[in-house]
Amino acid sequence: MVYMAKRDYYEILGVSKNASDDEIKKAYRKLAVKYHPDKNPGDKEAEEKFKEVSEAHEVLSDKQKRARYDQFGHAGVGGAASGNPFGGAGGNPFRGGNYNFNGQSFNFDFGGGGGLDDILGSIFGFGGARRPRRGADYQSSITITFEEAIFGTTKSVTHNGKDLKIKIPAGIDDGMSIRLRGKGGDAPEGGEKGDLYIHIRVKPHKNLTREGTIILSEETISMVDAALGTEVEVETVDGKITMKVPAGTQSGTPFKLSGHGVPFRNNGDRGPHIVTIIVETPRNLSKKQKELLEEFRGAKKRGFWG
Repeated sequence: MVYMAKRDYYEILGVSKNASDDEIKKAYRKLAVKYHPDKNPGDKEAEEKFKEVSEAHEVLSDKQKRARYDQFGHAGVGGAASGNPFGGAGGNPFRGGNYNFNGQSFNFDFGGGGGLDDILGSIFGFGGARRPRRGADYQSSITITFEEAIFGTTKSVTHNGKDLKIKIPAGIDDGMSIRLRGKGGDAPEGGEKGDLYIHIRVKPHKNLTREGTIILSEETISMVDAALGTEVEVETVDGKITMKVPAGTQSGTPFKLSGHGVPFRNNGDRGPHIVTIIVETPRNLSKKQKELLEEFRGAKKRGFWG
């Protein structure tokens, strides 16, 4: 499968890279009105433009996402831009994919090479060759850990009195589903059995979060360490890693740990783990500490510091 290179978000909105929040908001509103599907019914090009504009605004209107995008490009904001291992649409809409219906996430895989008539025939009993009715589809769920979702695992599910081994693929996300063909309800004579849908629930991690193929975390350092530089021990899904923080680092600065995120689609590569540095402002200073800070402030005012 070939993916088209994504356009620069600033270019999409027609603003400069140092545009203010208000400029980004105004540009988005103007373009959203121009390309809105209600204003352009049936215009596929306008529909794609509207999606593109909305995606750009979603990133650039969020301070943290914008900072990551400015530093790392599309790889810093996850989702389809980073090769989300389960995301994506396009192509034949009946070749399968993830859909949401009444709050439930399903993975439909119609299989085979049948056309639309065959699909309608199997679902509604008309169009194309008439087929025997299928058995009912069953639903179940599995809860896995954050790490199991990243690396994949195998789980057992008890269904109709027999244990099933379920292989959970690496990179699966909360709310996705796995379809087991023929593990649902029995069908009338001549029909095929229904399917079993296993809905995945992922336990939240106490320190890590996820956006598509990116893992996110924060590390807090002191004002002194931020000024002079330091090293921090970062918790990742691969274990603890020592990361250098250069002198002069500002609060909110993101750092990228390549290859420590979520696996990409169809290859062994992984997205990044992005660590945002938070600089802690000291409280309850001693008299000596206050004097030192006052001395520092005075030196800065006199131009001794850059």
